[in-house]
Amino acid sequence: MLTLYGGASRFCDGVSRRNFLKIGALGLGGLALPQLLRAEALSGKRSQKAVIMVFLPGGPPHQDLFDLKPDAPSEVRGEFRPIPTNVPGIQICEHLPLLAKMTDKLTIIRSICNAVDDHSDFACLTGRPKKSQPPGGWPALGSIVSRLQGPLDPAMPPFVGLEPNMDHRPYNESGPGFLGVSHRSFRPQGEGKSDMTLNGITRERLADRRSLLSDLDRFKREVDSGGMMQGVDEFNEQALGVLTSSKVLDALDITRESAGVAERYGKGNPTPRVDAAGRMTEHFLIARRLVEAGARVVTVAFGFWDYHNDLFRMASEDLPMLDRGLSALIQDLHDRGLDKDVSVIVWGEFGRSPIINKERGREHWPRVSCALLAGGGMRTGQVIGATDRLGGEVTDRPVEFGEVFATLYHNLGINPNATTVTDLSGRPHYLVDGQHPLRELI
Repeated sequence: MLTLYGGASRFCDGVSRRNFLKIGALGLGGLALPQLLRAEALSGKRSQKAVIMVFLPGGPPHQDLFDLKPDAPSEVRGEFRPIPTNVPGIQICEHLPLLAKMTDKLTIIRSICNAVDDHSDFACLTGRPKKSQPPGGWPALGSIVSRLQGPLDPAMPPFVGLEPNMDHRPYNESGPGFLGVSHRSFRPQGEGKSDMTLNGITRERLADRRSLLSDLDRFKREVDSGGMMQGVDEFNEQALGVLTSSKVLDALDITRESAGVAERYGKGNPTPRVDAAGRMTEHFLIARRLVEAGARVVTVAFGFWDYHNDLFRMASEDLPMLDRGLSALIQDLHDRGLDKDVSVIVWGEFGRSPIINKERGREHWPRVSCALLAGGGMRTGQVIGATDRLGGEVTDRPVEFGEVFATLYHNLGINPNATTVTDLSGRPHYLVDGQHPLRELI
């Protein structure tokens, strides 16, 4: 963000020099739009494919959602009953009836096997382990897509993060890594949303500010010995194009939806339980509106699933809200003909223990976790993988985070095994470590 400090001098329209150039940051946590848009020049072909990633912070209990064990001992099977879905032979939790009615549009993975005991969004958003990171750190999927494909539309950032700033900071840990802040997610929340309007500044006035910005860029170019300023004028022009467009604000405005569509998603609860995210079903609708408007990757955080105690009471409140928002999103994508282009992935950082503890909760269990996929032109109506009778060990088709990421990249039109990104030391890295797209899905 370019901010001019020193004194309280003001322009004739009453906007201080200190504040007017803050408009260009759009609440991106310090990210300048010219940096964000720089990736456009790297893309020789524009794709309209997109990913919506729903992170369930805390580690959802797989055996109480998609892998129930009704024949297990009482200390394992829990209180929830399995119900049939519209795909013969597949059962899921009784508190997910709407998803049960559309399981033909879903793929359930019951055998993710390489989680770690770490309350963080890192594995879910990067597909990588934290250990042995390259200089700068591993970037999130959305950052890589921003780097490789750039914005589909200059008025719409390629990577949008709807997750709030959570009290447990590692739930917001994933970022652009070695790709740098120009590929950080655009986060339109809080005070940042108000920065997306010109607040009384006319476009003519903004043109005057563009002239000042150009003067500052020329100064930076004169002292730049590495050539980093080359082409900056073009990207500044695009950044100002975002400011003078209402496309992002329009996408965030769900009042533009019909009452019937909004009602399908329901009314969420913005208050987080403990230290994670609220249960904002509206964010599923906003995510659909954003990808429809041109965003390539949208991330959502929903709820708090660290059920060490009172699991069945809390899950009986959380699951119906997830069921409503997620089923509405998936049906909406199909109704709008977006199901072949938009991939949806839902998961948490690890699973939960088979044994129910004395506080009626489950402990961390990284050996097994689950995921739900939809859209993206993938083959659906199936379950991938299996666990033992207690839900504690994978017995069939172990799946790694990297395989899911390879599938998502494939759905976006990116070859994960042939494409590289370069870290801060100049070393190229493939997008995944030898994993391939899940053969069951493509």
